[in-house]
Amino acid sequence: MVPITVGELAAVLAGAARRPAEWRALAAALRSALPDPENSVTDLLPSAEKPPHDPDRLRELAELLTDRARDSPALAEYLAGLRHRLPGRAGAAPDARHHTNVIGSSGITGLVVQAGTIHGDVHLQPAAGTRPVPRQLLGTPPHFTDRTADLAALDALRAGHGRGGPLLIAVTGPAGVGKTTLVSHWLRGLGEDYPDGQLYADLGGHAPGGPVPPGEILGQFIRALGVARAPAETAEQAALWRTLTAGLRIAVMLDNAVSAAQVRTLLPGAAGSLVVAAGRSRLTGLGVDGAAFHQLGTLDVGAAVELFGRRVGGGRVAQEPVAARALVALCAGLPLAVCVAAARMAARPRQTVAALAGAMTQEAGRLEALHLGGERAVRSALDESYRCLPPATARAYRLLALPPLTVLTGPLAAAVGAVPPSRAEQLLDELAEAHLLEDLGPDDTTGATRFRFHDLVRLHAAQCAEREETAAVREQAVRRAVEWYLATATAARALLSPAHRVLRRDYIFPASPLTFPDADAALRWLDTGRGELMAAVRTAAGRSWHALTWQLVDSLQPLFLRLRPYDLWIEAHRTGLDAARRAGHPEGVSRMLTTGGSGLYNAGQLDEAADWFTEALQDARRAGDRRAEAQALHGLGQTHRLAGRLPLAESLFADALRLREAIGHARGAALSRLCLGDVALATGRPQQARSLLARARADLLAVPDPYDAARALAHLGRAHAHEAIGDHPTAERLLGQALAEFRATGSPHWQARVLEMLGQTAQDRGDAATARGRYDAALARYASLSPSDARRLAERIRNLAAPAGEA
Repeated sequence: MVPITVGELAAVLAGAARRPAEWRALAAALRSALPDPENSVTDLLPSAEKPPHDPDRLRELAELLTDRARDSPALAEYLAGLRHRLPGRAGAAPDARHHTNVIGSSGITGLVVQAGTIHGDVHLQPAAGTRPVPRQLLGTPPHFTDRTADLAALDALRAGHGRGGPLLIAVTGPAGVGKTTLVSHWLRGLGEDYPDGQLYADLGGHAPGGPVPPGEILGQFIRALGVARAPAETAEQAALWRTLTAGLRIAVMLDNAVSAAQVRTLLPGAAGSLVVAAGRSRLTGLGVDGAAFHQLGTLDVGAAVELFGRRVGGGRVAQEPVAARALVALCAGLPLAVCVAAARMAARPRQTVAALAGAMTQEAGRLEALHLGGERAVRSALDESYRCLPPATARAYRLLALPPLTVLTGPLAAAVGAVPPSRAEQLLDELAEAHLLEDLGPDDTTGATRFRFHDLVRLHAAQCAEREETAAVREQAVRRAVEWYLATATAARALLSPAHRVLRRDYIFPASPLTFPDADAALRWLDTGRGELMAAVRTAAGRSWHALTWQLVDSLQPLFLRLRPYDLWIEAHRTGLDAARRAGHPEGVSRMLTTGGSGLYNAGQLDEAADWFTEALQDARRAGDRRAEAQALHGLGQTHRLAGRLPLAESLFADALRLREAIGHARGAALSRLCLGDVALATGRPQQARSLLARARADLLAVPDPYDAARALAHLGRAHAHEAIGDHPTAERLLGQALAEFRATGSPHWQARVLEMLGQTAQDRGDAATARGRYDAALARYASLSPSDARRLAERIRNLAAPAGEA
């Protein structure tokens, strides 16, 4: 990030000052971006209709802002983002309706609302200048060979596209023919034509756990474009994906697709975009979507020999040209088979090409009766490479193929194979050297190198395990993987929610979980690994490991509470509830009902949430479990609060508070007191609310529970803003502090709520311009988190009185 200079900022301010509507929006954004709203800078940001035109005053403001930015990285980032407004700069906004709306320390990414007067519907669009530009395509090998005709054919399909919608191309062909490599290579060469991003997803068409649910892929894409959280329902996710991509030029690769329906859900909304679906089946159903088709064939003998020579050295091929041609013929022109055979030979520099060809010829003869078609060549190459692996490496190859997980790392491999982490890293490197694993590069959170199997290689390894390992050993390998995820997720939960009661964990095998330097790293691991974690949940449930299933769901609570992926939250808890019942663990049933009920009411499914909490309440009373009874009462109160039944909610919270105080559950009592304060504020009793919330805040800080303490602080700020108290400076200060705390704890949902509260506070004191800027910031977050909140706030913005004179 290049800091903006005083002169550049003064020019931006002068340009905005010539357009009153733009000045009001910019001034409101600056107020929200400042780390402390009460300072000398705000004196130069009046909300009057006449913006300042005095150059000296504007330069003074620029100097003060750049000075404050030295101590505030968030303000510095926001100011640097204003450079695009410089006169003559490409993309400079002609009026306020196109300004980049970045508020506060983390900025607004994803969606923003048009500034200026709102007429009719509210239109959401990505925030210019702050949107991330994903570059997710897989790397391509340096030995990419031939395919000139295929690349030209793809170029021709692209050139002939009529631009009536996104260009969709289906690249199909047999397993191992090189579809992924070809498409990745082609798309990487088109990066400049798709400046808004290149996205990649493995649809898992042939994965052992089955295809990846479309909601997971949509969530992955939506987050890659800067939106923190996707809606709960797949239809809403698809709609948001189309909205986000409207007007963008992006390239999307959908690998290992098995059906047209699977691809169709993932099509973006941008006419200038390119989507390439790669799969073994012909995907002819995509014809109704206007798809173009390209069938990828095998390499001819000359190209296959060239590829083989690049991997083993041209000198060895030149010495045995006839044997080299015979060997690649055995590989049936499949690049995967050629590369596996080449990796095998490269590891044995004294082996002749003829010897390797002879070994593969014998193997091919044994496979002839199996009628394996094009896959026979790959299997014969894999069998020869596997036969020459050292015993420990061969064992790792077999066992790592068994857990239905896409990504492999050293710590996970250590758990699966029951070997030290350093040894596991060596084994993964050896398998990658043998071209039996693909190296995906380092993990952004942990730094561990990631690997994956090609699906044919995984199938071969699993068949080797079926043949050579006992059923007990195979089951243990999968169980060790799932338990490693449980142990690591539990460690992450301990950092993120240290005050929460930890329930039983039933490990069979000792696991060495990852260690995280801080809570942020733990949350990032949960976030980026959510697909693997849900695969672990589904695996445990499918193998009837009931205790392990609900405990793994329980370990994911920080992911659900902080990031709110409602679809996964609800799916996981329905699975976990069934597992806890089957395990006969009442504490697990209670936890699944209450935390799952929270997911349901947060997703707006209030009736089902009430059913879950009612069942939890009945179970707790039958068991005489007063703590669980209080938790169920509290959850019922939350459900009725969201349904607008405030007297009933208040009664339930009061019952929960009495129980929690009686059993000495300090944190629970503070949470119930917080909710009672919220209801008191909503029913016009701000003094009572202030007392309840101040007590709740102090008690939660003492636990410590910083996340819920910030919730109490936000409500306390609004209590001070109530007309019966009218202490707006204190309200602004408390809400600003709460916003900072939610940024620190990583809660986009509560950041949106506090920004809305700040907008309400500005509106209460008659500052419509500031209110509108803060509402816009809140709406940008709500749009990806809660469609119902977004609709509600959009209506508030629509009804907000525009300042006099604004067109």
